[in-house]
Amino acid sequence: MNPNLKHWKEAATLILAAGRRLGADSLRAGCPPGSSHGPTHHPHKSRFDYDVLLLKRSRKSGFMPNAHVFPGGVVDSSDFSSEWLEVFRSFRDFPNFGLRSVKQPPETRPPIFATDRLKLGSPVPGEVAFRICALRETFEEAGVLLVVSKRDEKRLLENACADQLPQSKVNELCRAELTKWRARVNQNPSSFIQMCRELQVLPNIWAIHEWGNWLTPRARYGATRFDTAFFICCLQEAPHALQDQREIESFQWSTPSEILQSSQAQELWIAPPQFYELSRMCHFPLLNDLHSFARQRATEGCEQWLPVVLSKDEHIISLLPGDRLYPPNASGETDVDTSTDSQLNDPQEDPALHRMVLSDTYTTAVQITITPKYKHLLPVVETAKPHDTKSQLRLAPTPIVSS
Repeated sequence: MNPNLKHWKEAATLILAAGRRLGADSLRAGCPPGSSHGPTHHPHKSRFDYDVLLLKRSRKSGFMPNAHVFPGGVVDSSDFSSEWLEVFRSFRDFPNFGLRSVKQPPETRPPIFATDRLKLGSPVPGEVAFRICALRETFEEAGVLLVVSKRDEKRLLENACADQLPQSKVNELCRAELTKWRARVNQNPSSFIQMCRELQVLPNIWAIHEWGNWLTPRARYGATRFDTAFFICCLQEAPHALQDQREIESFQWSTPSEILQSSQAQELWIAPPQFYELSRMCHFPLLNDLHSFARQRATEGCEQWLPVVLSKDEHIISLLPGDRLYPPNASGETDVDTSTDSQLNDPQEDPALHRMVLSDTYTTAVQITITPKYKHLLPVVETAKPHDTKSQLRLAPTPIVSS
C-alpha cells in the first residue's frame, strides 16, 4: 500500500472472460483478430464464444451504487504481506515471482506499478500484490476462486509462459468449504493467505494479464477516488459465481456486445471505464484470440488514464490522455478552457481527440483520432469506412453483424 497518495486509494479489478457453449455455426470467427490501426463493426452477440462476468453493486454502496462492474476492490495491507514469500517460495528467486517481464521503461510505467514497494516496507512487487488483490476481491465478491495446486508448482515453473488458456483450479472446493473460507476472507482479508497455506494452493497470478490503469476523476462518483489496476483473465469455462450479499446484489455472464447494448437501452448502467474496455474487447469474438492478444500485449505495459471531466453544451466530456485539451498537469486537477474547442461538436477533422461524450447517464460516445500506445486497441465502432483511422463510437439499439 502507498501511504503517499494524495487523492486516490489503490485498487485492482479483474475482467473475467469465460468460454460459453455454442453451436458449431456460432463458433466461426466473425472478423479477424483486432487491430489497433482502425475501427470495426460490433460483432453480433451470437458470434461470441465467451461471456464476461459483471456484478451489480448494491444501491446502498457509497461508490457507484447500482452500477454493473467487474469484480475488484481496494488493496489490503495483507496483499503486500511478506507472508506471501513463503506461499510462493519456489518462485522467490524469479523476477516478479515468475511473471513475464514488461518492455515499458520504468520511468514511463504508471506509479501503481512503478512504485518501489520495498521502500514502503513490502518485499512483494506491485505487479504481484495487485494481482493478489484482484483475485482475492473476485473470490470475496463473486465466490470465484482462481488458484493452482502447490502440487503443480513444477509444471508452473516450466510452463509459466505457455500460450494456452488456463486450466487452473476454479472453485474446486466443496460448497461448504468454499463458503466457510469466503466468509473468513470477507471478514478479514488476511485470511486469504491462511486459506492458501491450509489448502496448499497458489493464487494464479500468472493467469491474469495487465490491461490498463484508470483513476477516478475529480468530482465524480462521490468523494472517494481510486487508482485501479485493470487485469484480464480468460478461462475455458465459466465458473460458478455467487454474490456476496453485502456490496453485490446480483451477477451476470454476458457477451461484451450484449452488455454494451443493454447499457445503451438503459437496462443497466456501466461506468465509462467499463464501457471503454468492453468496446475494446469487441475486436475479439473468439476467446482464444482474446487470450492470445491479452497475453502478448501485456508485455508492452500500459498508460495511466485519469479522465478530466468537463461540461459543454449539455454534454459531459471526459478527456483522456492524448486529447489536445488534456491538461499537461499529470494530476488532472487543472481546469480546462473549452471556449475555442469547436471540435466538440464536429470532431471529424481534429487529429488529436481522445474523449468520451456522455449525453445522459446511459448514452456514451467515444471520439478518437489518436493511435493507442503500448499496442492496445481502439474501441470497436458502429460504422466505419475501410482503413479509416478516425472513429466515433455510438452504439445502436440492436447489434450490428460484421460481414
